[in-house]
Amino acid sequence: MLTYNKRQFTENITGRTVALVCAALLVIVVLSITYFIASKGLSTFFVNGVSISEFLTQVKWDPEGEPAMYGVFPFILGSFLVTALAAIIAAPLGIGAAIFMTEIFPGFGKKVLKPVIELLVGIPSVVYGYVGLSLLVPFIREQFDVLGFSLLAGGLVLALMILPTITSVATDAIEAVPQDLRNASLALGATRWQTIWNVVLHSSLPGCLTAIVLGMARAFGEALAVQMVIGNTTKLPGSLLDPISTLTSGITLNMGNTIQGTPYNNALWSMALLLLAMSFIFIMILRILGRKRAVK
Repeated sequence: MLTYNKRQFTENITGRTVALVCAALLVIVVLSITYFIASKGLSTFFVNGVSISEFLTQVKWDPEGEPAMYGVFPFILGSFLVTALAAIIAAPLGIGAAIFMTEIFPGFGKKVLKPVIELLVGIPSVVYGYVGLSLLVPFIREQFDVLGFSLLAGGLVLALMILPTITSVATDAIEAVPQDLRNASLALGATRWQTIWNVVLHSSLPGCLTAIVLGMARAFGEALAVQMVIGNTTKLPGSLLDPISTLTSGITLNMGNTIQGTPYNNALWSMALLLLAMSFIFIMILRILGRKRAVK
């Protein structure tokens, strides 16, 4: 017995030590990345003397001009517009697919549809971008007599990319609704659709919102697929059919053409800092939704 207790104590200490080291390493990595990006990004304002208000609100981006212009508002607007459009398209489809798989045809949904949707998550983003470039852009060009590279193309490609994420998370949220709630609603005379709309969706609302936010977080940070279909222009879009640029596409297209430490390079790091800040905001929103779900 003494030997067993000693061995158990040693295993507990070892397990706690390993877990503590892993957690500490994770914290150190996150803080290091944050410090590195912040130190680079803030150099634009504290070393190069660029005004923060002009950086965020100016609409002209010309870092190599005389004088140099560092307005990233078109990139910020493009990121939000393409993310919002993708969420507007994918959210109803994803939640509808989740309802179909859990409430309408659960057997077929779990055996066939769910594996197919989960398989879509593993498709590389470059494949989505190439499909959009080969099929979607020419289709928009022929149907609307425009360039084809547009906000609409980027929104549709991103909607397809985030659809599996929204569907999977929403499915888990709907499945977590107790069956007793459904039975009680049906016992009170509610129809099947009334039960789904008023009981199931209402109870799983925090989880469905979490699914949408997760999808938007992925869409906001996507670079390659969006870059291939949006046109990458710094002009403000006037409609869904106009080309745009996003923070991620601006960084990936220009970072390789700059020299470390130059104002141009620092401005790109400032754009990366904006992306990091948006990631933290999405995480905060998810934590808030998670708390509401737990309280409920």
